[in-house]
Amino acid sequence: MNSVTQSQELKRGKIVAVQGPVVDVQYASIDDIPDLHETVATKTFDKKILTLLVAEHLEGNIARCVALASTLNLQRNATAISSGEVLSIPVGDELFGRIINVMGEPIDGKGPIVTAERWPIYRDQSNVEMNVDRLSGIKAEIFETGVKVIDLLTPVTRGCKTGILGGAACGKSIITLELIHNVVEQHDGACVFTGIGERIREGNELYFEFEEEGILDKVMMAFGQMDEPPGCRFNVILTGITLAEWIESQGKEVLLFMDNVFRFVQAGAEISTLLGRVPSETGYQPTLSSEVGDVHERIKGSISAFEAIFVPADDLTDPAVVAIFSYLDSVMVLSRERVQLGLYPAIDPLASSSSNLDANIVGRKHFDVAQECQRILTKYDELRRIAAVIGIDELSKADRTIYERARKLQNFMTQPFFVAEAYTGKKGEYCTRQETIEGAEAIITGMVDDRPEEDFYMIGKLK
Repeated sequence: MNSVTQSQELKRGKIVAVQGPVVDVQYASIDDIPDLHETVATKTFDKKILTLLVAEHLEGNIARCVALASTLNLQRNATAISSGEVLSIPVGDELFGRIINVMGEPIDGKGPIVTAERWPIYRDQSNVEMNVDRLSGIKAEIFETGVKVIDLLTPVTRGCKTGILGGAACGKSIITLELIHNVVEQHDGACVFTGIGERIREGNELYFEFEEEGILDKVMMAFGQMDEPPGCRFNVILTGITLAEWIESQGKEVLLFMDNVFRFVQAGAEISTLLGRVPSETGYQPTLSSEVGDVHERIKGSISAFEAIFVPADDLTDPAVVAIFSYLDSVMVLSRERVQLGLYPAIDPLASSSSNLDANIVGRKHFDVAQECQRILTKYDELRRIAAVIGIDELSKADRTIYERARKLQNFMTQPFFVAEAYTGKKGEYCTRQETIEGAEAIITGMVDDRPEEDFYMIGKLK
């Protein structure tokens, strides 16, 4: 008993400095300093328990920590006790239909989560074993989303990482919601939604949308929203991935939705600055690549990830966006120009790409139709500039045919969404991959040349 008490005494430290969400805790000797990522608990002046995560070790037996909640009313020389463990969260079927924060605490007002099993959110990725013989026999399986432009030009496969990139108000969250709606409705499996640094209003609407659709019992949610400290916004992505890993361990197919991964990078930059690290030339944290890499290396196996990524100032060459790019199998780029033209979803078919658009994966017919669509849309991009100067009537007959088919194809790529029915007044439609291919093929081969382009706007399958 005395040894236990003595061990606990050794882990006690005192708070010597607070700079926003960064807290310095000093210990009596170097042996007492907790390891990196360990949790440290302290109390504020108004008796609230505050959890800290160890981020750095400094001279003078100081552990520099990042707070997971507000440091308001934290006092100098207050006692801080190390737990000896990394941050862990509850896992289990009880989490379906619930909303938790970064520490695994329920924030939906439905009472405590009763489950004995807990998993750490930090994992050592250095001992990853890969069975190459087993993986070589697996054929990529197409994952149908029901959204025409995605299924045709940026197809998704099970277990791949898909990025939805766009600036402010381009429709990233709406596409994410539609994908959740379609995928959970049409496929058996479970979904984890992670809200990273986004608006509380969006999280609130999402919850009631799930409840209304009757799919709440298939979804786990973890939120670290815009009003929370950077430590919370930075680590909640690991909380979401841990939930997905648990579901995968149960032999289920998992869909992991993250909105917004750029906010994770942004929170990392805030923490890096507060920790006193010198930023890189671009203004981001010097550890940008390793942080993004660590997160994406965790997403593997049967976890299919959909990542909404904010593009600051619509600049796709932003270092944070480029760092995330390299880990994605499929990229959907949202265009502000298409938003202004009323073409929803505003996915730019020429800027978007997918490594899954391969004849060996999607089939020869799908591949050929997609390639021809991209060829026509590329030619249209050139012709519309010419037509703006000399007029459509001055184009050659062949060019005018391509121009008109491209306009119809562009309209055909629009689609009424289930989650946007309140805004558009149109009932949402799910379009199978086969229906999408047949519709696009009819347009590019001239089977519907006699129909006006208005007939193709905001429809599901081509009738």
